[in-house]
Amino acid sequence: MASRFSELVIGCLDPQRLAEFWCEVLGFVVLGTEDGAIEIGPEEGFGGLQPTLIFSPTTEPRTGKLRLHIDINPTDRDQDAELERLLKIGARPADIGQTGEEQWHVLLDPEGNEFCLLRRRLS
Repeated sequence: MASRFSELVIGCLDPQRLAEFWCEVLGFVVLGTEDGAIEIGPEEGFGGLQPTLIFSPTTEPRTGKLRLHIDINPTDRDQDAELERLLKIGARPADIGQTGEEQWHVLLDPEGNEFCLLRRRLS
């Protein structure tokens, strides 16, 4: 028997803002709140094929580069259209030394967490 990745907990200063942003990015909904933490995921809820995200409040500022980041893929549009949409909802470009030849875009969420928009389109 093996384990399965079911949720990712992200410490943050403003759980509400990040939950709203990532719900918009991923098409997720708020599944619940507890002690200031907000869990988001697909409409079918916890335990499905996609892991849920839990935004847990912290007062400690992030220091240094994260050792983990999220990669996302467009599902209903091409990469350029998805990049435009993400920038409109609050993502910002990040420069981590890319050459410009990469097939992905490095972005920051509203709290400065890096994530990548990949080229491949998933359904």
